[in-house]
Amino acid sequence: MRVPQSTYRLQITPNFTLSDAAEVTAYLHDLGASWIYLSPLLKAEKGSDHGYDVIDHSQVDPDRGGAEGLDRAVAAARNAGLGVLIDIVPNHVGVNTPHTSAWWWDLLTHGRDSRYADAFDVDWEFGHGKVRLPVLGDDPLESLSADDFRIVGDQLHFYDNRFPLKPGSADDGADAVTVHSRQNYELVNWHRADYDLNYRRFFAVNTLAGIRVENASVFDESHAEIGRWFKEGLADGLRVDHPDGLKDPRGYLDRLAELTGGSYVLVEKILEGREKMPADWATAGTTGYDALADFDRVLVDAAGQATLDALDLRLATESRPAPTSFTALIHDTKRGIADGILRSEVLRIVRDLDVPSWPRPLETDALEADAVADAIAELLACFPVYRSYLPFGIEALGEAVDLAGQHRPDLSSTIDAVVPALSDPANVAAQRFQQTSGMVMAKGVEDTAFYRFNRLTSLNEVGADPGEFAIPVAEFHHRQETRHTDYATAMTTLSTHDTKRGEDTRARISVISELAEEWASTLQQVRVLAPLGDGQLENLLWQAIVGSAPASRERLHAYAEKAAREAGDSTNWLSPDHDFEARMHRVVDSAFDSHEVRRVLSGFLEQVRMPGWSNSLSLKLLQLTAPGSPDVYQGSELWETSLVDPDNRRAVDYGERRSILARLDAGDLPPLDETGAAKLLVVSRALRLKRDRPGLFTGYQPLVAEGAAASHAIAFDRGGAITVATRLPVGLARAGGWGETTLTTDYRATVDVITGRHFASATLPLTELLSRYPVALLVPEEEA
Repeated sequence: MRVPQSTYRLQITPNFTLSDAAEVTAYLHDLGASWIYLSPLLKAEKGSDHGYDVIDHSQVDPDRGGAEGLDRAVAAARNAGLGVLIDIVPNHVGVNTPHTSAWWWDLLTHGRDSRYADAFDVDWEFGHGKVRLPVLGDDPLESLSADDFRIVGDQLHFYDNRFPLKPGSADDGADAVTVHSRQNYELVNWHRADYDLNYRRFFAVNTLAGIRVENASVFDESHAEIGRWFKEGLADGLRVDHPDGLKDPRGYLDRLAELTGGSYVLVEKILEGREKMPADWATAGTTGYDALADFDRVLVDAAGQATLDALDLRLATESRPAPTSFTALIHDTKRGIADGILRSEVLRIVRDLDVPSWPRPLETDALEADAVADAIAELLACFPVYRSYLPFGIEALGEAVDLAGQHRPDLSSTIDAVVPALSDPANVAAQRFQQTSGMVMAKGVEDTAFYRFNRLTSLNEVGADPGEFAIPVAEFHHRQETRHTDYATAMTTLSTHDTKRGEDTRARISVISELAEEWASTLQQVRVLAPLGDGQLENLLWQAIVGSAPASRERLHAYAEKAAREAGDSTNWLSPDHDFEARMHRVVDSAFDSHEVRRVLSGFLEQVRMPGWSNSLSLKLLQLTAPGSPDVYQGSELWETSLVDPDNRRAVDYGERRSILARLDAGDLPPLDETGAAKLLVVSRALRLKRDRPGLFTGYQPLVAEGAAASHAIAFDRGGAITVATRLPVGLARAGGWGETTLTTDYRATVDVITGRHFASATLPLTELLSRYPVALLVPEEEA
């Protein structure tokens, strides 16, 4: 198996095509990347900037460059000595524009007789033989005009939406409403999607329909083009999107290994805490969110937790009862999702249940069916991880049962009745429960709780537990040693197309942990100057403004709207509170227009700017040199101060990066400043060393500094490559710097590959080693 020393993620879009990717491969080689890593390439919905809404598995998206573009990009990569990793989407397809999606169009046309009837996960009995499509507003079809709802040839048109007609269903000249009643689908009010849908979706996205890739025919047809990439040498590895949505992830990965000849495969799998993946999965590991959480937390000051906890509690109780803990919060947000936008999935589980101890079929007794739905929703809310893979992970169900009993003792007998079925790997309801628990976790935690629990928002990241505030250096080393032993070639990451904040946004926000009292004072001042009336959201917004500075007004307005609606406390997506949102946008404007607000913000920014940059370099060097295969997200070799998508998919100026890299290679050692050139220096030197001297990265030995400032250093030896990074820079400066603190290596002389400086002693004074930058990457002098 060919394994990347590192990857560089490129977002391939209609505006940055595979041909554009080919043009930057030489730069990526010069930067030091080992492989290029491409976002989904199969044909997607028109205008899609992410590619996860695939509508045709048989071809590379023409709008992204098509097959010729892929050939060109791969040829350029090969010429530059780069491998190729490609993101694929096995769980769902795009159905927003039915006539462009051949599988979906055929399903709607022929219903159960469609050749793709088994490709989609449809509950035909519940829909009375029809697929329910939640596209209608509040007006009934009968009230629509002939222009708004009409038959056009062999199609049914509803405003701009087009749907196929069942063959022969319009031959008698009947009106559109009558013809609609004869179709294999039913247009229903969009509100019914929450509780009445009968096809599986990606999370709660009605326009992404789940497919049953566990069926051999579905796998074969949806992966034929992917298989071609390996047969023709166009791909070296795959990143698998959302495997937790699949009925049988293990079986899927086994099939994928056969298709790719056992090539390098990563899974976008979120691990909770110290959770382990099934050891028998055919994968090199995850895409690295678990590593991201560790890198962030070792740079957070545990001493700031009490102050920030008190601030968070005070803000939370201003307008509503505060949750007793993050655990209590996510129980409630997950339960809200199970009872709300994913209730259709819960009710599908109830319909699938076959409970031996139940006295009669559930559908014959509405009260009992409601009780079962209540119990299922509670178990989903209490499930501690994304999902189990029965029999692997059965203990997670036991934990959920115990916690559900504490929250809802009135449901104990119902829970006891359904647990045997949910524990049986062969039970359809158990299989669907496993597919659903991850949806509830993702929507309830990442997309809701992460916008409500805002004591330190750099901790609110995909795959991370905001309840874990900081980790000591010794624990960081322990986790890296475990990664080196268990998943030495898995991806590590800091920024992705899915992260809530870019790596350097988080690095600056983490400085707040060292300035907790100062932050509480700053927040109080700006809240008085620009009041909103939602303290939790204000804390989140002002942290975002500080962390992403100097973000534009437009970017911050877009972020504020998304964050507020995701939080769902003062406004939401379905029924926005326009008065509240107007005040919220005035808060954002105040950061640009109010002299007093700008004065307060500038004062705090002056305190966090340089420590934030220090954190950024430390964060990046740790990720690039720790165990695993590090990914550099597009453009993040300079400061990555993005916010949540689509902000993190903005265009990248590669001309600027080429120019800076050329200056660095000519000998420039830039200052640590707003240009980010110092970060590009660190990235290029670390990537090149890892690519060109992999033998220096074969072990993991923690190194411990000695002296009064020893706690501010984090260092390790990878087998010849020695990483030294600064942590908690505010505290370090307050203590007077490194002083006499030293670090001892096993080598009599070393060279810092970042600065080119030589050190002729095994014992290194940190005040000298880190005099230019807060990080160093050393190699034995004979290896330089």
